[in-house]
Amino acid sequence: MVLTTTRVKETTTGDKHALTDPEYICVLHNYPTLLSQKSSFVFNDSVHGHMEFHPLLVKIIDTPQFQRLRYIKQLGGAYFVFPGASHNRFEHCLGVGYLAGELAQALKTKHDKEGQNLIDEKDILCVQIAGLCHDLGHGPLSHMFESVCQKEDTEEKKKTHEQISTEMFKHLVKENGLKPLMKQYGLSDLDLIFIEEMIDREDKDGNLRFEGRGEDKSFLYEIVSNKTNGVDVDKFDYFARDCHHLGMQNNFDYRRFLKFARVCEAEDGKKHICIRDKEVFNMYDFFYTRYCLHRRAYQHRVNKVIEIMIKDVLSKVKDIKIHGFEKTLFESIDDMAAYTKLTDSLLQVILFSTDENLKEAKKILARICSRDLYVFLGETLVAESKLKPEDFEIVVGKFDINYGMKEKNPIETVYFYTKSNPQKAVKLPKEQVSHLLPDTFSETFIRVYCKKTLRTAEKTQLMNCCKEKIFEPLQVIFTSRLLNLVEI
Repeated sequence: MVLTTTRVKETTTGDKHALTDPEYICVLHNYPTLLSQKSSFVFNDSVHGHMEFHPLLVKIIDTPQFQRLRYIKQLGGAYFVFPGASHNRFEHCLGVGYLAGELAQALKTKHDKEGQNLIDEKDILCVQIAGLCHDLGHGPLSHMFESVCQKEDTEEKKKTHEQISTEMFKHLVKENGLKPLMKQYGLSDLDLIFIEEMIDREDKDGNLRFEGRGEDKSFLYEIVSNKTNGVDVDKFDYFARDCHHLGMQNNFDYRRFLKFARVCEAEDGKKHICIRDKEVFNMYDFFYTRYCLHRRAYQHRVNKVIEIMIKDVLSKVKDIKIHGFEKTLFESIDDMAAYTKLTDSLLQVILFSTDENLKEAKKILARICSRDLYVFLGETLVAESKLKPEDFEIVVGKFDINYGMKEKNPIETVYFYTKSNPQKAVKLPKEQVSHLLPDTFSETFIRVYCKKTLRTAEKTQLMNCCKEKIFEPLQVIFTSRLLNLVEI
């Protein structure tokens, strides 16, 4: 995918070099004046069209820490299954930053007309920066790296990509000397805390933080990462972008959400982003689109086996200092300078390395390249209580697919407003929407894969184990390739 950029002059002065002269910038202490003399950039995106960015956002984009996202696949191993899934975290983050500004501006415009000054320009700029930087902490092949960290790393060092994103954001600001420029645009230290809170909402105890903005502006935290119901611009972008590249239909129209969204006070006494009641089916499409993406792409059985193989690769090299990298894989998690160098290129470095310590990892990568994958043996839909992967001596994958709120109906967490009373947030019971809606919103699959050749006795033992533990006899599938597996 190609993104083109165009500089758009909006200065009111006659000096065409005014905006690039540091001495000129330093004497401008008035925030509104500086905003009126900005030079913005327009990115031509294949999903959202022309996206205009504030000059401070462009300064953030033009840093090594952000440019690194060009080299991290959005969907990890899915590119080995879906040839069109070649898009990266870079364009996704641009899209989220753009949509965050669009939603914040839409809410501001709507409420300003009603005399409610809920959002100011600084709020919008902070929300845009948070959207832009929300995925800075992703490692090689996106979520695959994070899942290996969670499984293999020590308890003290377990980190989510959101936590690493806040650390990388701080590193980006410091290394590129952006703090003075941010202050020139009116952003204080408290605003930077607000940005970090929008990226990673929870403190060490799992509580939501409201230091950057008070609870009177709690709705702002729902724009980038919505912990209330999962309806946020992060999903608006990746639903549209992933469907576009996967060749799938996206039935959710985020533009209608932008048009009909407003801020209302709910029963909990807090302000939330709400949507018109007539948009309830658009919201069902939102959650159903999430389910479809997981069912047909993210949890695709070949995609998952490739992810398992790549995780095996990462696990085998986690404690090895690879040539060209300053630290080992997991040491880099605590060093943002070293982490900046971790991209998908890691796999190529391993594949073509002559280091004997990487021999086992190279074999697995070579199998992926030659399509000699771990063989899929069987799959069944099971109850949560029956899942015991440790009962198996082969690779067992557990996959939960739902509408975003596990077994709950996600619409029950969404706030709506009516035409007759647009100030009050209400919830719509399923019975008031339709009698044809689903009763179940979550399902769990277990899949079995084999890495090596099975002798007849082992095959019989495996079938008996599958029957005893979870599978019905006819649900255990053995392919004709089973006896031709190469042991690793």
